[in-house]
Amino acid sequence: MKPERKITKKITVGNTVIGGGERIKIQSMTNTDTADFEATLAQIHMLEKEGCDIVRFTVPDRESVRNIARFKANCRIPLVADIHFDYRLAIEACEAGIDKIRINPGNIGGKENVRAVAKACREKKVPIRIGVNSGSLEREVLARYGGPTPEALCESALREIKMLEEFDFQDIVVSVKSSSVPGMIRTNRLLSERTSYPLHLGVTEAGTGLSGLVKSSVGIGSLLCDGIGDTIRVSLTTADLAEEVRAAKRILSACQLSEESINVVSCPTCGRTKIDIVSIANELETRLAALKLKPKRSLKVAVMGCVVNGPGEAREADIGIAGGKGEALLFQKGQIIGKIPEDQILPTLLAEIERIVKGTYDDGIES
Repeated sequence: MKPERKITKKITVGNTVIGGGERIKIQSMTNTDTADFEATLAQIHMLEKEGCDIVRFTVPDRESVRNIARFKANCRIPLVADIHFDYRLAIEACEAGIDKIRINPGNIGGKENVRAVAKACREKKVPIRIGVNSGSLEREVLARYGGPTPEALCESALREIKMLEEFDFQDIVVSVKSSSVPGMIRTNRLLSERTSYPLHLGVTEAGTGLSGLVKSSVGIGSLLCDGIGDTIRVSLTTADLAEEVRAAKRILSACQLSEESINVVSCPTCGRTKIDIVSIANELETRLAALKLKPKRSLKVAVMGCVVNGPGEAREADIGIAGGKGEALLFQKGQIIGKIPEDQILPTLLAEIERIVKGTYDDGIES
């Protein structure tokens, strides 16, 4: 059952749209020196190829600003300039053709600095993402609440929203992140109650590998299942940025919010399992990663170890198997269509999947 999403204000970012009930957008951020044009462009292209919808990069200096126009000339994906401390870089990024600006209310400077950024963004039709982090709240907000509580984070974001609205600026996306998963969830629930601007979800400083993935899945997934969130970023300490995009896709799929998804369900195995379910499921997911469905198409594949839950899962799946001793029953939409020996399970399943989706995808499955 898909979550019933809150419909927020629709914001245009380059050639895509955030909010307004549109598909949830996946974001990531380059980790190269933005002044290094070739290295940063290579990461932008890689993220776009992986299925990222919006890419952010840091803009710490004018050398980085000078590359914005070159990036825009060499890619189609919307780009976001991450600005800290120097409001003038935000203005220059607008002039260079950036698609969105991210500023932090805790370090961008006084009200006049924000006014100048809002004016530049309004003139160039560039939306602003308010990015509040628990590590950089305003001093007076921290003093009032005694620390970066959810209420403090929410107030900081609402103060910045109010300031931008005073400057006649409403093309706003809001992001409030924390390394505390419960805190991040609570803050975004509070914000969702108090504003209709689209929310960008993420757990900051989530960590490496499994730890970071679990934190991001719990935080982002909980809110998505509440119907909250218009864009997401899975922040991982990883050498392979593609992992962030892949993880985000899987979170959306698990929350039944991905319009084009391939969902492989497999049993955890037990003493009844008589075939190598682990190898079959892992190899199947690897092979299916190359399968690109057309818009609003989905595929559910069940890989079950025995006949206890196999037939039930198979009824809910487009295609699936239920293992026996050295063999498996092949199901399609709950109907048994054959029996296959163990060494033929993977190639047979892949062939049936390709037959089912023939004409609905762009790339075939390599065997």
